[in-house]
Amino acid sequence: MWKFLTKVMTVSLMVTGVALAQSAERFVNVNPPQPTEPGKIEVLEFFAYTCPHCAVLEPLVREWKQTLPSDVAFSSVPVAFNQAMKPFQYFYYALEAVDRLDLHPQFFIALHQEKKRLFTKDAMINWAVDQGVDRAQFTAAMDSFGVKSKASRADQLAKGYAIQGTPSIAVNGRYVTSPSEAGGYQESLDVASQLIRRR
Repeated sequence: MWKFLTKVMTVSLMVTGVALAQSAERFVNVNPPQPTEPGKIEVLEFFAYTCPHCAVLEPLVREWKQTLPSDVAFSSVPVAFNQAMKPFQYFYYALEAVDRLDLHPQFFIALHQEKKRLFTKDAMINWAVDQGVDRAQFTAAMDSFGVKSKASRADQLAKGYAIQGTPSIAVNGRYVTSPSEAGGYQESLDVASQLIRRR
């Protein structure tokens, strides 16, 4: 499984490097623009639990979200670039389903700082149970139609926005920025804030 994680990290770094080399812009225009929630400025954070860059950005995003205007609708979107990453999508949406998204940042820490081998469905469930989540409830959530439908929707969003690497931040269906595009982690959030103000 460490080979898998290394491969994911390598692909992420390669994509980041290509994006930086191909564009001097701090964001890219989405073509065609994607539909968004009516009456709101939609901000989507595309992430992957296996992505080390996402682990670095996560605490910055957590603080940044608190500063967003009231008409901004923020959502995190777990990305699966291959079938092996699908359980991570189910895990995120299961946390949401059982109202335990407070464990979202802790899961990054468990993977990237504590180096826990949480790459299978069973390992993820066991970890959640260790954090006080009911096993039956969480297992049912991971297997539920609602969670799998949200994961499918996440795949559609990643395709519509042409997401090739994580983390990426989409604003209002029209723009995508990332640390590689913006020149840094905090810079990507600063650019996203500027794009939000464009309305």
